[in-house]
Amino acid sequence: MAIPDMWIKLLKEVKDDDWNMGDIVHTLTNRRWMEKTVSYAESHDQALVGDKTVAFWLMDKEMYTHMAVSSDPSLIIDRGIALHKMIRLITNSLGGEAYLNFIGNEFGHPEWLDFPRDGNNSSYHYARRQWNLVDDESLKYKYLNNFDKSMNHLENKYGWLNDNPGYVSLKHEDDKIIAFERGGLLFVFNFHPTKSFTEYKIGLNLSGSLKIVLNSDNSEYGGHSRIDNNITYPTINGDWSGRQNHIFLYLPTRTALVFFTSN
Repeated sequence: MAIPDMWIKLLKEVKDDDWNMGDIVHTLTNRRWMEKTVSYAESHDQALVGDKTVAFWLMDKEMYTHMAVSSDPSLIIDRGIALHKMIRLITNSLGGEAYLNFIGNEFGHPEWLDFPRDGNNSSYHYARRQWNLVDDESLKYKYLNNFDKSMNHLENKYGWLNDNPGYVSLKHEDDKIIAFERGGLLFVFNFHPTKSFTEYKIGLNLSGSLKIVLNSDNSEYGGHSRIDNNITYPTINGDWSGRQNHIFLYLPTRTALVFFTSN
């Protein structure tokens, strides 16, 4: 429960500018070495009986007014979609050796789940999931579901959950950057709410030319398509952040990127 509790605490109590990268990494990796752990970003304790899903903490009532693709731009929805993807990916890739979805969090279902009980007059009103939302092409829920499918397909291909825990090479508090390697992949997260970075130096032990295999900023995931996914990134020999090589990257605000060595 430490991981989902951490995300809810951050969303409820901490401003985006004050998120602590070291605390996030510590919570995601704080487990006994080689003891397999299931990670999850949210749980029934939070989404049952009147509390909120992660998506609802992020976007609240604007989910009822600005989730249409044709709706006016919303900074709240943009932030919510971006962080929802990042929270799930970093939990999946760094938090354990298995990953658990829960009652719709893969596409940001807006409401809680509440079974009939004395406290709600035995109502069935919230005892269901609105699975139709994700199939409606006019709504933005499809973007979150597209990302979740791509994330799970990528893990199935590269198998990072079966690999040793990730090696975290960077936890930069001011820049809000986290970088780590796992399963032969490089994961880079820019959690900064306002800053994008060009030519950002990241240390890694991978070598050769790297290519993006997952980009949370893709338009198909509700992003802004600020990165050309066809660019290759050559690694450069030379120690950085305790790794034998380094690389320079463009890191837009609130974006997660995953790289694989293409040669």
